Amino acid sequence: MKYAFSTLGMPGTPLAEAAALAAAHGYDGVELRAHPEESLHSGSPATDRTAAVRAFAAAGVGILTVAGYARVAAEGPDEPVLDELRGLTALAVDLGAPYVRVFPGGGDREPSAADATAVRRLAAVAPFAEREGVRILLETHDSHRTGADAARVLGRVGHPGAGVLWDVLHTWLGGESPARSARELTGHLGYIQVKDVASAADLTPLSLGCGTLPLAEAVAAAPPGGWLCWEYERRWYPGAQELPGLLTSGREHLAGLVRAARKEAAHAE
Repeated sequence: MKYAFSTLGMPGTPLAEAAALAAAHGYDGVELRAHPEESLHSGSPATDRTAAVRAFAAAGVGILTVAGYARVAAEGPDEPVLDELRGLTALAVDLGAPYVRVFPGGGDREPSAADATAVRRLAAVAPFAEREGVRILLETHDSHRTGADAARVLGRVGHPGAGVLWDVLHTWLGGESPARSARELTGHLGYIQVKDVASAADLTPLSLGCGTLPLAEAVAAAPPGGWLCWEYERRWYPGAQELPGLLTSGREHLAGLVRAARKEAAHAE
C-alpha cells in the first residue's frame, strides 16, 4: 500500500514544508487542499504551480490529489460547475496529480434530481479528464454519503474518467459496513480516505487508532497496492492536536493494519 495525508490537517502550511514533512515521516504522497485559503488552487499562477512541482520533486513525494470543492449534485446551472471542474483538472495536470476530488453537494434535493445533475456533469467532464490523464473522484460525503449512493451515480456515468473517493467516516455515519462499501464501489474506487473520531456525536479528529471508526475492516477491504490517505480535519477543529507530531504514528498504525489484513488473507487461502 501507499500512504498519503491531506493538507487539510495543517492549514496554511507552505507546500514545501508539507512535502518535507511527508518525506520525513515516510509518506508517499500528499492530498492538496485546493482552496483560496491555501497557497495553491485553480486560480494560482503558473509560477506557483511550478514551484510546487519542484518542491515535491525535491522531497521525493508525489501529489496524489487536487482536493477541490466543486459540488456536482448542487442546484443551479451546469456551466459554472463544469468550468470549476475543468480548472481543477488543469491544476492536477500541471501538478502531475492523477486525481481531482469533488463533493456531491446535493443538499436537501430529491435524490433522483440530485443524481441526475451529478451524472450529467460528471459525464460531461469525464472524457476531458481522461484525455488529460486525470480521474475525477466523487467523495462519499453529504447528500451521497454511502458507497451505494456514490455507485448509483457512477454506474450511470459509466466512464473511466470518473470514480469514487471512499471517505470511511461518511460511509460509517451512513450505516454502511466497510465490506458493503467495498462491494458497492467495485470498479469505481480511486482510493480511500481514513480518519478517526470518538463518536458520531463528536467528530473532532483523533490520531488513527484512537477512535471508533472500523479502520481495520476498511483497510482489509482495500485493493492491494492502492492508496490510503489520512484526512485529519484540523481546519474545522482548530483545537485538535497538531498533525505533524502524529504523522509517524499514524502511518505506522496504517502499516500495521495492512500487515494484519495480509496475514488474515493468507490464512484464509
